[in-house]
Formats: sequence, C-alpha cells, structure tokens
Amino acid sequence: MKRALLSVFDKTGIVEFATKLQAQGFELVSTGGTLKTLVGAGLPVISIDEVTGFPEMLDGRVKTLHPKVHGGLLARRDVPEHMATIAAHDIQPIDVVVVNLYPFKETIAQPDITFAEAIEQIDIGGPSMLRSAAKNHAAVLPIIDPADYERAAELLANDGLTAAIRREFAAKVFQHTATYDALIGEYLTTAEFPDNLALGYDKFDTLRYGENSHQQATAYVSQQPEAYSILSAEIMHGKKLSYNNLRDADAALRIAADFNSQPTVVTVKHMNPAGIGQADTILAAWERAFAADDISIFGGIVVLNREVDLATAEAMHKIFLEIIIAPSYTDEAFAVLAKKKNLRILALPMDQAVAPVKDVVSVLGGILVQDRDLVSEDVADFEVVSEAQPTPAQLEAMVFAQRAVKHVKSNAIVVANAQQTLGVGAGQPNRIDSVKIAVTKAQTKPGFADAVLASDAFFPMGDSVEFAAQNGITAIVEPGGSIKDQDSIDMANKLGVVLVFSKNRHFKH
Repeated sequence: MKRALLSVFDKTGIVEFATKLQAQGFELVSTGGTLKTLVGAGLPVISIDEVTGFPEMLDGRVKTLHPKVHGGLLARRDVPEHMATIAAHDIQPIDVVVVNLYPFKETIAQPDITFAEAIEQIDIGGPSMLRSAAKNHAAVLPIIDPADYERAAELLANDGLTAAIRREFAAKVFQHTATYDALIGEYLTTAEFPDNLALGYDKFDTLRYGENSHQQATAYVSQQPEAYSILSAEIMHGKKLSYNNLRDADAALRIAADFNSQPTVVTVKHMNPAGIGQADTILAAWERAFAADDISIFGGIVVLNREVDLATAEAMHKIFLEIIIAPSYTDEAFAVLAKKKNLRILALPMDQAVAPVKDVVSVLGGILVQDRDLVSEDVADFEVVSEAQPTPAQLEAMVFAQRAVKHVKSNAIVVANAQQTLGVGAGQPNRIDSVKIAVTKAQTKPGFADAVLASDAFFPMGDSVEFAAQNGITAIVEPGGSIKDQDSIDMANKLGVVLVFSKNRHFKH
C-alpha cells in the first residue's frame, strides 16, 4: 500500500487533502496535532509512534527523527540493495510527505517574544523530512504549501507526476527551507558582517516588466519586512505598482524619513528629489515642493508626511502624478484623488523612523552590504572655515540642504533655503557641472535670495565656490576633507561668501 506522512502546523485544507489521499489508496501516517485533526475528521490514521516504536518525546522535539521515517523517505526504489535493506529492517517506503513548518517568522514578529520562545519555534523534524523527501523526489512527493494540495491530488490521481513536476516540488521545498534557515541565522547572528550571508525573501508580486518593457521582473519582500517600506504600504486606489514605481517610491520614502519633524512634501523623479517643501501645513508644504520644480514633477511620485486634506488633494489633482503616498486621507480628499483611474493612492504610517539596518545592492557575481546612511546633519557638527560668518537663517538652510543632498545621485548639489529645495544638480561626472545645473535652476525661483548651496562631497578645487559666488550664492556647506580644501577657503574669502564644513560625506552611487 502507498503511504503518506502528514505533519503540518498550518492545518488549512489538510483534512480535505488527506481525504483525497485516503480515497486514492494511501495509508495515512501522522503526528501530534495533525493526527488529532485527522482522527477527529473520522479518517483512519496511523500514529507515528506505531511506525517508529518510540513515543514522541522531549516536548515534541523528537518524533520523526528515526530510521523508520527517514529510511522510508531516502531509500532509492531503483536500487535493489536499498529496498532489501529497508525490508530487512521492516521499514515501509513513504511516497508522499506533507509538511509545513513551525511559524518562526510569525513568532519573532510578535512584540515581547522572548529569546527562549523564539528558539522553541525552530522546526527540526519538519525540514529534515522535507529535505529527505525532496532529495529522493524521483520517488517521494514533498508538499510544503497548502496551495498545492489540490494540484497534487489531481496529479497523483491521474499519474501526472513527471520528472519535471517532481523536480519543481523538490525545488520549492529547498527554497523554502533555505529561507527558513536564513531567517533563523539572521535572528541568531550578532556579527555585523558574518562570514556567510544568507538572506531570506518571499515573493511579493510578479511585475508587468522591469526597468524596461523587454525585462521581466518580480518583487520580493524580506522575511523580516520593515514597517516603513513601499512594500508595506496599502494600495487604496489605482493599478499595480511597476518596477520603476517601486524604485522611485522607495527613494521618496527614504527622503521623507529625514524630514519628519514638520509637515513635509517630497516629489521624486527617477530616484532623485525634484522638490522638497516644508511648512506649517501640508498644503503649504505641497506648494513649496511643487514650486521647487514644477516641470520635473510631471508623472512623478509624491510623499506627504501628514494627512491629505481636501485643499491639498485639489491642488495635486491638477497635476499628472503616478503615485501619492501619505499616512491618511480625509474622505473628501480621497474622493477627489480617486477620480483619476490610474493614479496610485497609497497609505503608509509616517511616524516610524527608518530602522538602522543594512542596504544591499547587487554587482555581477555578488552583492555589496553596507550600513544605511542614517547620519542627519546638525549645526553643532558644522565648522565655519571662512572669514564670513553664517547667519542663523543660513545655518538652518544648510541643515535642510545637506539632508536633501544626501538623497541625490552623486555628484550631487542642492540649492535651498530653510523651507524648500530650489535647484538640484544630480549625477554629473564632475562636480562643477552639478553646481552649474543646480544654481541655474535655482536662480529662477523667488526664494533664491536666501539660498545656500550644499554639496554631497568635498570640492576638489575652488572653481565650484567661484561659480556659485559669482552667480548669487552667499553661503555654501560641504563636507570638507580635500587636500585642496584651502583653495575653496581662499576663494570663499576672496569673494566674501560663507563656507562651512559639515564633515559628513554623502555619496550616493
């Protein structure tokens, strides 16, 4: 008789599937709570104790770790010596294994879970059975996902288990147990950068395409997802997010996290800030962010860190936008925005600081891991290196501009006052070109008279200071640290502008 072993934490659909297996002539073997569930449903089931000859022990830590289980799973049906060996030891082959694991991920996500409680949710017997079955998938069907029960029952009933399908089920098992172990390893690891790095991700969504229409793409979410994440946002209206939407929205949320102390609006295009505005109300903040660059915002992403009211919604409704993200919307505001069928309207709490975790990027053949850049500028860290001294208003604007320039692709320059960006120069191969772009944009803005210029890295020579000063900039903040810092200081003194070193470089590649 064919034999199926069922041992699941998640009992969803297990009775129905077991009933189909039993109807197909499978002898059912089960453990613990699964056994009780199946017996309670009136199914004939053999206890694992009867198979192994040993009781479940150590509070359930040991129940399936036995040769009569793993011998039945690992014996190759095409090797006579294997079959003779298990027959000699009265071991019956197992043809189907249905297992899902203790909920370690869900356990550690709960508040106030102790370390000891987390450890008890590390499954040992389940992954062992699955791995044995998956290794021997030519003869044993391993099933880990309740979503696969119906398909598996149909395949078993119709002799449809081809080698390719069996391999598919086995691959799913190893991918699952690998991410399960990766999460446990991450939870237990105290080393900042361990010698071996396993990262666990679950499929979030299949995207229409990638960066371009000829590229396929899928989004995956970390097994320990961040609450402040585009993947955690609620899509209240509009079509699915694309690959580029997700990248741009992520950039916008990273920027907004640095400006949460007062109502702020961030607009983003191609992962660079088009405009950042702060004010006493969210409407005024929107007006400043829009005025910062009313051209680039077309088709862009907007993040607002306060509830969207009717007046702000009506102002945004006039513009073609891809995505709006805010903590909440008044009913009247949502009704106005939802008139646009394709506008994505997302809700995400904005009161949670970005966690101090690692950033991961891919390179050919590997990944790079680094601490997230969470340094946020403060006047107390600034060093005035010019003869001219900054005013309090200039210092306030420098803090704002340096927080903004951190999120601009290098070489990065931001011209801003204390409430809004006025000009952004991004991604140029040399710094002076970024200076020219940012200053030229800013000169057309009403707030330019009070503007300062911020750089993400030091000036390698005095030409950037010279151009900025000759074009209306009266105060500059940059990290300093160049062997030619004195050239920039001398130029600032020659032209009578303020020069301040922030001491923190913010390259963004």
